[in-house]
Amino acid sequence: MSAAGGIDRSVLVGLLGQGVKPSLTPEMHEREAQRHGLRYVYKTVDLDGDRLGVDHLQGLLSAAVELGFDGLNVTHPIKRTMLSLVDERAPEVERIGALNTVLVRDGVTRAHNTDVSGFGRAFREGLPGADLGTVVLLGAGGAGTAVADALVDLGAGRLHLVDPDRGRAEALRDSLARTAPDVRVTVGGPDGLGDALADASGLVNATPIGMAHHPGTPVPEHLLDPRRWVADIVYRPLVTELLRTARAHGCPTLSGAGMAVHQAADTFELLTGRTAHREEMFRDFDEMVSAETGSSHDTDTTPTTHRSRESSGERNH
Repeated sequence: MSAAGGIDRSVLVGLLGQGVKPSLTPEMHEREAQRHGLRYVYKTVDLDGDRLGVDHLQGLLSAAVELGFDGLNVTHPIKRTMLSLVDERAPEVERIGALNTVLVRDGVTRAHNTDVSGFGRAFREGLPGADLGTVVLLGAGGAGTAVADALVDLGAGRLHLVDPDRGRAEALRDSLARTAPDVRVTVGGPDGLGDALADASGLVNATPIGMAHHPGTPVPEHLLDPRRWVADIVYRPLVTELLRTARAHGCPTLSGAGMAVHQAADTFELLTGRTAHREEMFRDFDEMVSAETGSSHDTDTTPTTHRSRESSGERNH
């Protein structure tokens, strides 16, 4: 019987992807499991370049099923590659063509994407009432695809997709044309960002730029305007160069913390059938980030708890 049936037993979960060893997600899951009285083990499987092929991933998935794993989280760069390997797909995965969670039940694998629900909930909490008339989305990969779907659900009127790989951006545009025909979607490259932002109400960074191993900002400072909100799904560091500069210019901002916590909570609920204590998970996240940086939310001195939910106040896997 699964954990969803209420039996106090061991739950075994894994995270597959590149550079996953420092992820905060395993500890967030294990801390939440303690509150439910569950014995919960979450292992990371860091895949280097020669272990990202379909054959190797199929072997890992088959081994997870055989070894009794309850599920897997899946992250960059295999959110699309894993799709062909699962038995079933949830509706949001069918829509966007990317997964981040695989449930294993009675030998059957089913794909979900809690990046979609995680970003959507974080946005509603962190930037309530934000203008979604025209949104510029940087990045059309697995994470960007999930964010695009969430923005459509939130009510975005127009999306402008910016990606150096124009073919990837066009593929996302074509997918959205099928699933969200009422939303106007346009495509461009980074060299046209200034024109794209001219009439934009908001901007989301769904690229790796700003992460600890990809420092910098995808948006030149002179393009930031206090009339435009700025969201970043990066949470390491929590306050990216983009967010720090945007705040200095008076832009309402949303960090990657809300998406990170909510996608973890949504996945925990899928895996266990238990309702996650989200308030406590936010406190856990704050504590872990503070312990890493030796300060409160990367030198931001505002009290940390739930600041990811505040516009201009300060937030992904």
